[in-house]
Amino acid sequence: MSDRQTVKVQLVKSPIGCKESHRATVRGLGLRKLRSTRELVDTPEVRGMINKISYLVKVL
Repeated sequence: MSDRQTVKVQLVKSPIGCKESHRATVRGLGLRKLRSTRELVDTPEVRGMINKISYLVKVL
């Protein structure tokens, strides 16, 4: 499993006041509170989710 590429994502802006689908995407990535960080497998699906909410997250 260590040979899989990963991407680290941090929630830097609150999803309050955003579209419902964007809030669902944040939850789908496993981000809960501000400044929470997740290390995810780098797949096209995850990259698409990050692109959708790029104004809310930062890739570390």
